[in-house]
Amino acid sequence: MTAPMETTPGQAGPPPEAILSGAGRKTIEGRSLGRIAWTRLKRDKAAMAGGVVVILLVILAILAKPIESVFGLDPNQFHQDLIDPELLSPKSGWGGMSWAHPLGVDPKFGRDILARIIEGSWISMLVATGATLLSVVIGTVMGIVAGYYGGWVDSVISRLMDTFLAFPLLLFAISISASLQDGAFGLNGLPLRISVLIFVIGFFNWPYMGRIIRGQTLSLREREFVEAARSLGARGPFILFRELLPNLVAPILVYSTLLIPTNILFEAALSFLGVGIAPPQASWGGMLTQAVDVYQSDPQFMFVPGLAIFITVLAFNLLGDGLRDALDPRSK
Repeated sequence: MTAPMETTPGQAGPPPEAILSGAGRKTIEGRSLGRIAWTRLKRDKAAMAGGVVVILLVILAILAKPIESVFGLDPNQFHQDLIDPELLSPKSGWGGMSWAHPLGVDPKFGRDILARIIEGSWISMLVATGATLLSVVIGTVMGIVAGYYGGWVDSVISRLMDTFLAFPLLLFAISISASLQDGAFGLNGLPLRISVLIFVIGFFNWPYMGRIIRGQTLSLREREFVEAARSLGARGPFILFRELLPNLVAPILVYSTLLIPTNILFEAALSFLGVGIAPPQASWGGMLTQAVDVYQSDPQFMFVPGLAIFITVLAFNLLGDGLRDALDPRSK
């Protein structure tokens, strides 16, 4: 039994206001999950550097046409006077580099390489982003439905995923791109090729996203908040898109940043094989194709678009790895 606290007769204890007088000087604020993730991401210097490069690439892709107009860059303008017709290489400088052409010129036609890199940026970003968005939408819907309902629904969707994963995507992309060169669906030329690339790359890559979302949904559907929603009478669509989907934003966002560079490489590969973006439209893969024939005389023409693809893919991968660590609740 504790002894009673002794006080001086006639002297009252300190009022509660005096005890709590310093509590309001520095308010302790709770942090949201988004703020915690942003704090973790800021500590990752590599991810932040990748994010800065990604933002610059997106701005370059969006403003490619205005930049060309302001600086007078024409990706298809020939400068035959700068090319030696016998050696198929620029007459002066390393790769024809000069103040007028900072990255040199095309060894066949004398086209400005900087202008073609800028022109090819919006092609690569548009195809990769559109294909990624298509894959994410289809994969998320199919994966969350398969993971939540299970049973025969899960079996059918899972076997469909296996079929798409076993499909020879490269051969199909080559065949469908070659067969639709003249025109289809009211489109022709560059809009048709971009639409075909987005469809082929995005539609046949959704199982990668679908399998990840299905696995996450299998673990989330047994959580307490899902059981609480069921007990309150919530139906399947409400639980799928109001309860489960918000908890899947982190893996969707992380995998999307890792899927974009894969699609950039695939678009470059198709253009390299001659079934992607058709010349004279500039694309990074198409520039690599043209550089193969003149690699011995002008290796710079292959180095510049290859470096552009390398930097883009590396930046997205660094950002994706950083987002994965920042959004992981188990990370420190």
